[in-house]
Amino acid sequence: MNNDTPKITGGTIARTIILALALVNQVLTVTGHSVIPIADEEVNELVSLILTIGASIVAWWKNNSFTKAARFGDEAMDEYNFKENLIDTLMSKSFDDYDSEEED
Repeated sequence: MNNDTPKITGGTIARTIILALALVNQVLTVTGHSVIPIADEEVNELVSLILTIGASIVAWWKNNSFTKAARFGDEAMDEYNFKENLIDTLMSKSFDDYDSEEED
């Protein structure tokens, strides 16, 4: 087994579980089963809908990398972004800043 493979993050797992729970809750609500024990059915449907929409948006927006290739891609992207930020930081400093540091 190759131990160089990046691990699936806890955030990815948590977002996936929350999305699955929201979808199951939505299906149960649509089929007439009350998952959240609230007397008013309209409130139950509204809460279920809000939970499903929220979980869906978060799961869709975030980069949830499950496959080995996707996790390696995330790692490569992070390394690239780090190098780009380092280069930008170094290039943003003018030569005058370096000259004044050497004179001190």
